[in-house]
Amino acid sequence: MIEAQAWANSQQGAARLLIVEDEELMRVILSQLLRSEGYEVLEAHDADIARDIFEKEKIDLAIIDLNLGSASSGLDLLGWLRDLDPEVMGIILTAYASVESAVDALHKGAYDYITKPFANDHLKAVVRNALAQKSLFRENRFLRRELREKYRFENIIGNSDAIQQVFRLMEKVARSDSSVLITGESGTGKELFARAIHFSSDRGHKRFLPINCGALPESLLESELFGYKRGAFTGAAQDKIGLLKTADKGTLFLDEIGEMPLQLQVKLLRALQERECYPVGANEPVSFDVRVICATNRDLDKEVANGRFREELLYRINVITIPLPPLRERRDDIPLLAEYFLRKFEKEAQREGMRFSKGAMRLLVNYHWPGNVRELENTVERAVILAETDVIHSHDLPEKLTSSRVVADQVGGIEVTLEELEREHIKRILHKVEGDKAKAARVLGIHLSTLYRKIQRLKLEEGESPGSPLAGQQNPLEPDTEKRF
Repeated sequence: MIEAQAWANSQQGAARLLIVEDEELMRVILSQLLRSEGYEVLEAHDADIARDIFEKEKIDLAIIDLNLGSASSGLDLLGWLRDLDPEVMGIILTAYASVESAVDALHKGAYDYITKPFANDHLKAVVRNALAQKSLFRENRFLRRELREKYRFENIIGNSDAIQQVFRLMEKVARSDSSVLITGESGTGKELFARAIHFSSDRGHKRFLPINCGALPESLLESELFGYKRGAFTGAAQDKIGLLKTADKGTLFLDEIGEMPLQLQVKLLRALQERECYPVGANEPVSFDVRVICATNRDLDKEVANGRFREELLYRINVITIPLPPLRERRDDIPLLAEYFLRKFEKEAQREGMRFSKGAMRLLVNYHWPGNVRELENTVERAVILAETDVIHSHDLPEKLTSSRVVADQVGGIEVTLEELEREHIKRILHKVEGDKAKAARVLGIHLSTLYRKIQRLKLEEGESPGSPLAGQQNPLEPDTEKRF
C-alpha cells in the first residue's frame, strides 16, 4: 500500500522536462512554450551541463537537439541518459533531418524525431503523448509487481495437508519451464494456481494469457490461438496475432483443455512440438516461446481411451500433473476461506466487524460443497448481503446447507438431515426453558421473529418433548455466539 501511494503521489506533480539546445533563442522559445503548458522546465546549452543536471535531478522527458556544437552529439547524450534511467523519454530535434539519423535516434530509444521548424501544437502533442506513455509504462510495471505479490504461493489460503502438498509441488514446478496439467473439479481454483505458478517463475514479468477452450467454437478458438491473415475468411479485415505469439516469453493457460475439438488438438500438438504455428490463411509459420499450463475437470486418460482426446497431446501437456483436492477433502481450510471471503465482502458492502455464529460455521464445514471454493465464495457473499445483524447465523445461509444429508458420526452414526438436527435441537431448548420463546431465542442466538418462523416451518408444538432417536445425545449444531472464527 505504501508503494501504491508513493506511485500515485508521483503522478500528481508537474512533469519535469530538460531542454538541451545550444542555440539560446530556440532554447528560450522551447522553455516558454512548455512552461505555459504547466511543465517544470530545466535548461542546458551543452551535453556536459545536461549530464550534471540529470545526475542531480529526476527528469521525466528530455528534448535534445541533434547537433549540440560539441564533441558529444544529441544521440550520444540520449543514449547516456537512457542507460542511466531507462524510463526517461527522449525527443530529438534537428534542422538537418535524414533517414539515417532518424533510424539511429529510434534505435537509441527516442520517443520521437522532430524537424525544425516545427508547429507549436505538434510539439506540445508529442510531449503530452510521450509523458502519457511513460505513465502507462510505470503503471504497468507497478500492476505487474502487485500481481506478483498477489499470486505468491503463501497468499493462497490453506493450511490443510492436502493443499500444503500442492504448494510444495507448485514451488518445484515454478522453477522449471515444463508443461503443467492442473486437474480438479470445477470451482477448485485451477486458474488461481496457474497464475501463482506463472508469477513465481522466470516468466513472471511477461504476460499470462488465459483462454477457455470450452467457451469458443472450433473456428474461433483456432483463430484466437494461431491468429489469422487479412482476408482469410469473411470479416478478417486485418491481420490478427494469435495468443500463442501474443504470450511470447510468457505463459498461455488453456483452461478446460478436454473440451478442445480433436481436429484442433492435432494442430495444437504440432505447434507445441515445433514451437511455431500457421495463422489461418498464412503460408509462413510464426515462431513463439511460451510455457503452456493446461487445466481440466475431466479424466483425460478416460477421454483418450474413449477416443475423445489425442494421446500424443496428453503426453505433451502432462509433463507434470498437479491434482487440486475438492473442498470437501480439505475441510480444515473452510473456516479460513470463509473468514477471508467474509472480510472481502463486508468491505464491499461497507460493513465491518461481521462474524459467523458457531452454528453457521458448522453448517459451512459439514456441507459437501459440490461447487467447491467458488460455491463457498458465493455463499458468503449472499450471507453478507442478507444478514440482518453483524453475526451470520444458520438462517442466513442457503437452505440447501441445512437440508443436505450428512452421515452424522457425531450423533451415534445415525444418518439424518441437518434440518432434522435443527428441529431436534430447538425442541430441546424449548423444553429446557419451559416454552419461553424469548429465552429460547436468546439461547439459540437468533431473533425472536426468526424462532417463530422456524417453529412454523418445522411444525414444532410448544412444550413438545424430545422424542426422536437423537434424544439425549450431544447436538453438534448448538450455537456459540460468543466465539469468533
